[in-house]
Amino acid sequence: MSVRRLSADQPASFAFSPETMEQARWWISKYPDGRQQSAVIPILWLVQKQEGWVSEPAIRAIADKLDMAYIRVLEVATFYTMFMLEPVGSAALIQVCGTTPCMLRGAGDLMKVCKDRIGPKQTLSADGKFYWEEVECLGACVNAPMAMINDYYFEDLTASDMNQIIDDFAAGKTPTPGPRVDRVNSAPEGGALTLTDPKLYDGSAAKPIKKLPNSEPVTA
Repeated sequence: MSVRRLSADQPASFAFSPETMEQARWWISKYPDGRQQSAVIPILWLVQKQEGWVSEPAIRAIADKLDMAYIRVLEVATFYTMFMLEPVGSAALIQVCGTTPCMLRGAGDLMKVCKDRIGPKQTLSADGKFYWEEVECLGACVNAPMAMINDYYFEDLTASDMNQIIDDFAAGKTPTPGPRVDRVNSAPEGGALTLTDPKLYDGSAAKPIKKLPNSEPVTA
């Protein structure tokens, strides 16, 4: 596993937006006195949603807010790969799954498109709109190959699909996430093949329970 470092190109300062600060205070309030530092991960995520990435000034601001040593927040930010430590594309952050099921079904073709269209992985595109990287399993193996783009899953992708998605984001459009084949969520293509009788899951065939097991009070 490669060491994750902060970008060498850092902004001069960071400030919480009013909305981010309000949500940060809500997260802090969820924890008892003396345990407010437990909010570090959600606040890092809030900052990333505000800025697009987590900078060194942002890490220092979070540490000050939670009364933590700067190094402790840095340790969290560099450990979890969901936190981006350098600027990412203003239009799309593309994370292509490179784990076995996706690789067997064409993830390599998706990565080639990203490399050809955007540039080397983990490098901001020349126009500043795109950034892509290979990531480990995102948990949508049935719909392989797939990629998480910004906050959403794009599944059952082909090289042609990835090209079109990049074109759409470049044009300021918002492509529809989800499968690119005739399926609903992770159901088989063309529709469900099992559990097709609603009685199996709608509760209509269930028998009423007259008495719950172990429901009698315990007596000495």
